[in-house]
Amino acid sequence: MPDLFADIVLPVPLPRLFTYSVPPELAGGLETGCRVVVSFGKKKLLSGVVFRLHHEAPQAYACKPLQSVLEGGPVVLAAQLKLWQWMADYYQCTLGEIYKAALPSGLKLESETRVYYNADFEQETDLPEKALLVLDFLSREKHTTIGRLNELTGLKNCYGLVKALMDMEAVFVHERLNAAYRAREEAFIQLAEGARSENGMRDAFDALGRAPKQLQVLMTFVQKAGGVESVMAGAGLWRKELLDLVEGGAGALSELLKKGTLVQEQREVSRLAQERVELQEKKALSEVQTKALEQVREQLSPDKPVLLHGVTSSGKTELYIHLIEEVLQSDRQALYLLPEIALTTQITSRLKAHFGDKLGIYHSRFSDAERVEVWQNLLGEQPYQVILGVRSAVFLPFKALGLIIVDEEHEHSFKQFDPAPRYHARDVALVLGRHFGAQVLLGTATPSMESYYNAETGKYGLVELATRHEGLQLPEVVVVNTRDEQRKKRMTGPFSPQLVALMQDALERHEQIILFQNRRGFAPYLECTVCAWISRCKHCDVSMTYHKGIHQLVCHYCGYTEPVHTVCQACGNPSLQLKGFGTQKIEEEIQALLPGVRVGRMDYDTTRSKKGYEDLIGAFEQGKLDVLVGTQMVTKGLDFDRVSVVGILNADGMLNNPDFRAFERSYQMMAQVSGRAGRKNRRGTVVLQTSDPEHPVIARVRNNDFAGFYAEQLAEREQFKYPPFYRLVYLTVKHKQRQTAQGAAQALAHFLREVFGNRVLGPQEPPVARIQDVHLQKIMLKLERQASTVKAKELMQDCINRVLATQSWRYVQVAADVDPM
Repeated sequence: MPDLFADIVLPVPLPRLFTYSVPPELAGGLETGCRVVVSFGKKKLLSGVVFRLHHEAPQAYACKPLQSVLEGGPVVLAAQLKLWQWMADYYQCTLGEIYKAALPSGLKLESETRVYYNADFEQETDLPEKALLVLDFLSREKHTTIGRLNELTGLKNCYGLVKALMDMEAVFVHERLNAAYRAREEAFIQLAEGARSENGMRDAFDALGRAPKQLQVLMTFVQKAGGVESVMAGAGLWRKELLDLVEGGAGALSELLKKGTLVQEQREVSRLAQERVELQEKKALSEVQTKALEQVREQLSPDKPVLLHGVTSSGKTELYIHLIEEVLQSDRQALYLLPEIALTTQITSRLKAHFGDKLGIYHSRFSDAERVEVWQNLLGEQPYQVILGVRSAVFLPFKALGLIIVDEEHEHSFKQFDPAPRYHARDVALVLGRHFGAQVLLGTATPSMESYYNAETGKYGLVELATRHEGLQLPEVVVVNTRDEQRKKRMTGPFSPQLVALMQDALERHEQIILFQNRRGFAPYLECTVCAWISRCKHCDVSMTYHKGIHQLVCHYCGYTEPVHTVCQACGNPSLQLKGFGTQKIEEEIQALLPGVRVGRMDYDTTRSKKGYEDLIGAFEQGKLDVLVGTQMVTKGLDFDRVSVVGILNADGMLNNPDFRAFERSYQMMAQVSGRAGRKNRRGTVVLQTSDPEHPVIARVRNNDFAGFYAEQLAEREQFKYPPFYRLVYLTVKHKQRQTAQGAAQALAHFLREVFGNRVLGPQEPPVARIQDVHLQKIMLKLERQASTVKAKELMQDCINRVLATQSWRYVQVAADVDPM
């Protein structure tokens, strides 16, 4: 029989896969998608995934053998590997980069250097103090990691010390795989074998006549575990559950375990245990919703996605629930994608009420072990039938996917920016649907230009919901000219008199308010009023934001902080002033303006914890907060019954971004945040503050005129060769030296023009030209939609390789971003 070889995907960004020979003893149960351990480089061990099994020995290098197979079956299914290959080709990255993004860290084992003590070592010379410290520690512990030795010695890097000890043969090192995922175990209590009979049970109770607490624990155990027959058949209780039932029963339980009346063992438990909820029937649809659902059903097919364009509060979620139930009846799975973790908080309770334990949730605020358990559940015999998740959920190992819903499909949060793969979850979902023959439904109140264009040209189906549920009116949009109000000295901090009056009226009626400002922190920058110096990050080309809570200046790109200056760093004058306003300042100003008002703030700083979103949204839903101040997090599909006023405090900041999508994104964000107002019982009001009330985008938002906005933008996009008519690729050249980055970028642009001609623009410095001390140069390619992405990737990579092969540019990095946002 010919030798067997395996192409392995490893978590390294290499353009090709490495081939390993398969020893006969490992060949039996090996399949594509299995995790294996391989030797990589001189000593390193890595875990990888089998991409292909074959009988073709590589010609360029001698094969190393596989070290071991980690599971009895695949952890990545064939449909996923097919998707990985498509993503590598389309998004111009490597399979290794996709592997790193797709699998939870707990399923990616990494090599860990361990240092072992040599018990036969005999010291012949005096050793430095830190070497003796290491040897004393190792003689007790026998082995440890390099990281722990760094902590012990206080050295940033103790490799030199370890090498010196290795040369003396005092220690030796070994590379072993560190398994990140460990199953959670808890103590489970059962009746001992000897007591599982009528006589044994009687003897056990009789023996406890003088131990009332032990008797109470035993009686409680029998009752709560299901009665005498159940415990004799092996039923039991979790230790924690039993001790919760008997106050102060820990000592008595320990005695029962010592006597052998009860026994305890460790059992694996899920980290994903969900509270039982009472299942609800799906709500009856209105006449308008019923008609829309019929139109969706008519147009939806595996070959044709459908765009559901429904105004805010039109009842799209209820349509999704009906469609999911239909898919589940045919024993297929549904994937419900949302752009933000914040949204999963509200949608989860609605879906749980319908689908109970059929629902699984997957997002980055879960611990890594929880994500591993979701992954393993989907590989098991009884997988979740509905998955609610953010963009990374497209990588999960589905077996029978029948429906994919991409809610708020326009959201740029679906785009992964760094690191590679820089994918867009909406577009990946469309390809995933094709691979499974699954239906794909895109839903939004403000469609992306690309999706609406595809619907208008017949590539997608189109269903429109033009009215709010139960006939509720869309909010009234009041546009306020802040330039005039400031000139008349009528502004109170960032609030116009119109907004203040509406907020006061809403609070008197016990209604709620949302204030939107797309900038976190207290003030965007610190400026000298004499020479106009601005505090800037020492590592990035951006101003530093003042955070009042920690009284520090913070860079929102790299996280660098520094104390607040008391004098100007340029002219030395103590004439520094905070300029602009972020969410922290608005929170403070609203409390000063409306004493006693209860204010919550939703931004990155307040939602870092696992339950940050949940607690804040729950408090606002329950009426414990009157005002919610937030960044773009508050714009995305949240549903609050009592919100009657929404304030958009600074529309100009969004409209003036140097980006071809600035108007599209501004319209979407303003329309979405407006949609949070007046969602139950009464019409809401939106106050839109701007210094340019005649701006065309402002006019479209005021009149809720998506069609007019779309027509204007489409004409501009066609004229200037932007999506949806052309595909964009950004190539970002990075290096720590500005001149090196510029030189490499100029050479790369020259090579690209030889191939792509005038489709190449640049290079030029982006608006933020230095991040974390790395200088950036950007090149843009505008490619026709019908051009082959695989061929374009090959041609671009050839040009990149020509640059990187030059000695002076060998440390330059080039990152490709296809369909940038």
